[in-house]
Formats: sequence, structure tokens, C-alpha cells
Amino acid sequence: MSRAAVFAVFLFNGALFLSWAARMPALAAQVGATEGTLGLALLGASIGLALTAPFAAKACATLGARKLVIAGVAVTVVAVPALTLAATPLHLGLILFVLGSCGATLDVGMNVAAVAVTRALDRPLMPQFHAGFSIGGLLGSLGAAAAASAGWGLERHLLTAAAIGAVTMALLIKHIPGATGETAETAEDRRPVLRRPVLWLLAGITLFSAIAEGATSDWSALFFVQERQVSEAAGAAAYAGFSIAMAIARLGGEPAQRRLGPYRLLAGGAIVAATGLALAVAVPVPAAGYAGFALVGLGLAFCFPVVMDLAGDAGKRADGTGGEREIGLVTTVAYTGFLVGPPLVGGIAHATDLSVSLGCVAVIIALIVPTVFAARAARTRELNPRGAGSPRP
Repeated sequence: MSRAAVFAVFLFNGALFLSWAARMPALAAQVGATEGTLGLALLGASIGLALTAPFAAKACATLGARKLVIAGVAVTVVAVPALTLAATPLHLGLILFVLGSCGATLDVGMNVAAVAVTRALDRPLMPQFHAGFSIGGLLGSLGAAAAASAGWGLERHLLTAAAIGAVTMALLIKHIPGATGETAETAEDRRPVLRRPVLWLLAGITLFSAIAEGATSDWSALFFVQERQVSEAAGAAAYAGFSIAMAIARLGGEPAQRRLGPYRLLAGGAIVAATGLALAVAVPVPAAGYAGFALVGLGLAFCFPVVMDLAGDAGKRADGTGGEREIGLVTTVAYTGFLVGPPLVGGIAHATDLSVSLGCVAVIIALIVPTVFAARAARTRELNPRGAGSPRP
């Protein structure tokens, strides 16, 4: 039951996030935001994510994953409907900051809980848990489209989505693993996370992946409209293909990780994603673009779940608990990618064009490959300072 409950938290997080994000045109009209002021308001969510993650990790280490998830869920189901109260872009940005903070709290709590389940079952289930977020996002966006088509206003839609999420979580929350405090730490367990190269390298993988995911979500539709001269509806299909490919890949992640091992899976996925994005920008045919962005979703599908698994393993204590601080560090660095990635892509596009800009993102994805093998080497040195063995390939 714990496995199903943790999966439900991932699904809840994705569904609530996309429920409001998919209604952004209505929110922008509600607060009278221009493109520029809306962009500044959206930064509130990213800043909330980045600032809260390290504190969430400390809280999780002390209070446990279940309490962190409860806190994140409780505030989220209040903050999502509160978006309908925003009257100015500033109000919107402040509420999004709170939602970003909730997102960080939920992310850390649910990933620590997921690591606890994978340890208990001794199965590489992290990709499947993260598939829950992808599926939730699809459900949230479809629900938003249905609500808009039915003529539902923002208040009715977001209140309904929050109520469904709250009831579901109330029924399942007791099955979330409590995960632990720091009572069993030894001197080895208290190694400063900031001084461990393996964690910075793992964080680098998620940073590169976050930049690519942010670029895809924010710029793929515009790329197709401007560079491939398709309609707005056809342009939006690119991100849908990316999301569906990512969800399908994550659902099949357990056998893939068992067969290839975490490091080979990460490196191979990065090669697929970089190749896909290069195909999309180099071949001036819409069909190649759609196939390319689907390959990006397929290749990046494993970056976050597998790295969270590896970070949790790097923080595992002798009693089988731990990993909260390590997951917190990796999560914090990843969120900076979501924060700086879209403006970086936009700046390069302003100086050149979107094809060149997204081509640069393909290069960034390719950097995951050497970073993966550097992380593997760093972990080997930690486990076997004298070279007595190596982690899984």
C-alpha cells in the first residue's frame, strides 16, 4: 500500500501543478498581466522552489517524509484556489512563490518516501514513481481543457481540483512511509554534503536536465510556430509528445534500470535526448521536430528519478535510513536549472534564433554523459578509497 500511496502523491503534485499552469491565459487576463509582467510573476514559483528545497531537506531529516508531505499537501490545496483571488501580477507572483515553496516541500518529501519504498522492496521503482508526476500533469492539463471547454470559471475549476486532491490524499496519507529523523547518525553519516563531489556531479546531471525540460516546456510551441510555420494548436502538440514519451519511458523504467544499471541508463538517455533535440532543430520538417521532441522526453525521462535514487543511496545510513540532505542538495541545484534555463534560451534566441538556441540546449544535454561517468568514478572513490570495487555500471 505504501507504493500506491507514494505514487498517488507524485500524481497529486503533477495534477495540481498543471491544473493551474494550463489555465495561465485566464490567470493572466484576471490580473491584467502583459507578457513581461507575467514572466516576472512566474519567477515567483521558481524562486520559491529554489529557496525552500534546502530547508525542506533539513525538515525531512528531522520530522520524516510523511509530515513533510502532509504540510505540502495542506498548503497546496489552499494555495491553488487562492490563485483566483489575485488581482495584480504582484499578487499572482506572491501566491506562486507559496506554491513553489509547497512544490519543493512535496518534492523532497515524496522523493524521500519513494526512496524508502524502493529500499523496502529492493526494486528500482523511482522511474515509475516519477511517471506518476507525468501522468498527473497530463490529467491536470486535460482537466483544465475540459473545464475551460465546459465554461467553468477559474474558481470553480481550481476549487474542484483542490478538493479532489485533498480527499484522495486524506485517504492515503497514512500509508506514506514516515522515513526518519537523524537519531542513528554516525560520524561518517555527518559528512558535509557540500564537500562530496559525487553529490555535486549528480546535481549537475539534474541541472542540465532541468534546463532542457524548462526549454522544452517554455519554447517548443513557439519554435514550431516561428521556425516551422505550424498553427498554435499544432505547436502545442510538441510538448504533449514530449510528456507522453517521458511518462511511457518512466513506466518501463524498472526493467531498463535493472538491465543497464543506473549510470548506463542515464548516459544512454542523454545521448537519445541530445540526438532528438539536434534532429528537431537541424531538419526543417515538422514531422522531424515532433519525433525529435518525443526523443527528448524519452531520453530525459530517467534523469530525475535515477539521480534521486543515487542521491538517496549516497546518503544511506547503516540502519537503512537517510538520504534526506543529499536529495535536498540535488533538488535545490536542479531547481536553479528551471529558474535560469528559460531566460538563457530566450537570451540566445534574441541574439540569434530559436533553432540556434535550442541547439545550444542539445549541447547542454550532451554534457550529461561525461558528468554521469564522473559521478560514477566519484562514488567508486567514496565506496572504495583503495580501488577495491565499483558501483553498478
